[in-house]
Amino acid sequence: MRIGLAGDTMLGRNVAERLSLAGPGSLFDPALVAITNEADLLITNLECCISTHGRPWPDARKTFFFRAPTRAIDVLGMLGVSCVTLANNHAMDFGGEALLETMELLHAAGIAHAGAGSNLAEARRAAHLASHGTTVSVIGLSDHPHQWAATESSAGIAYANLQQRDTAWVDAALSSSTSDINIVSPHWGPNLVQRPSPYIRDCALRFRASGATLVAGHSAHVFHGAGDGVLYDLGDFIDDYATDPMLRNDLGLFFVVEFDGPVPVMLEAIPIALDPARTRLARPTEFRWIARRFRKACATEGTTVAQHDGRLLIDLRSRESVASTRNQRTASSV
Repeated sequence: MRIGLAGDTMLGRNVAERLSLAGPGSLFDPALVAITNEADLLITNLECCISTHGRPWPDARKTFFFRAPTRAIDVLGMLGVSCVTLANNHAMDFGGEALLETMELLHAAGIAHAGAGSNLAEARRAAHLASHGTTVSVIGLSDHPHQWAATESSAGIAYANLQQRDTAWVDAALSSSTSDINIVSPHWGPNLVQRPSPYIRDCALRFRASGATLVAGHSAHVFHGAGDGVLYDLGDFIDDYATDPMLRNDLGLFFVVEFDGPVPVMLEAIPIALDPARTRLARPTEFRWIARRFRKACATEGTTVAQHDGRLLIDLRSRESVASTRNQRTASSV
C-alpha cells in the first residue's frame, strides 16, 4: 500500500480566484495529478476553510484570512485526497460556522477529516481509513492558535500546547488504537525555519514511543528532513505566498510512503515547484536545488537519500537507527 502525504494546501485567495476562472485542472500540472493518484490513500493539510459563510475572525493582529469556494472540494477529488487535517491556524479564519460547513462538504464528498470538530471530543477523534486490508488512523493537532481550541460545547481545532509537552490525549489515543498504521499529523512550529525546534523533536519522539507509525508535520512552509519515522515538515503543496529568495518556499516535495502491511519500507519524495496559484513538477535546475537541500536536511537526521527515475528515495528497511539515537540524546537534553 502507498500513502501520499502533501503539505499545506491553501485553496483561498488568488488560488480561489484561479479556480473560479479556469477550474480545478488549472491548479496542478496533469503529470503531478497522475502521481498523486498513484497513492492508495492521500492525506493533506487543508490550510483554509471551504465555505460561503462566516466572517473574518475578529483579531486585529491577524493579517491573512483564507477561504475557498465550495468548488474546492472538486480539487481535492481530482487529486484523489482521502483525508484532510484541519488542525491549523487557518481552519477558523471565518469562524465556527465556516469550519462546520467545511466538514459537511468534506463528508458529502467522502473525504475524511481529522483535527477539528463541533466539540472537543470530535476534534480529537482520529480519522479512519483502509486500503488493501490495512487500517489507518490519522490524528490531527495544532500547537497554535490556542484561541481556536475546541471545547466541550464549541467547534474548533484539536489544540495541544506542545511547547509544554501537553501530549497526554494524543499519547492515549495512540496507545489505545487498534489500527494497523497510526499517523500523527501536527501543525507545529513557526513559519520559514529550516529545521525543527527542540520541542518538536521531543514531541515527535513521544508520539513514536506511544505508537505512531509515522509523524508527518507541517507549518514551516518549507520542507524539513526525514528522521526515524518522522517527516518533520512536509512544506507547502499549493498557495499564492510571496517567495523567500533564500529559503525558496516555492520549491517543495510531495511524499509517498510505501508499506508492506503495517511496516513502512520506502519513502519517495517527488520535487515540485509552486508557481503562484499553481503547482507543477520541478524543472531540472529546481530539482537539483531541492535534492541538495533535502539530502542536507536528511543527513542531519542520520538519513541517506538516493535518487532514481525523478524521485528522491529513502529505503526504510535498511536504515540504521542513527536518527533515533541522535533524537534520544536531543530529547534527554531538553
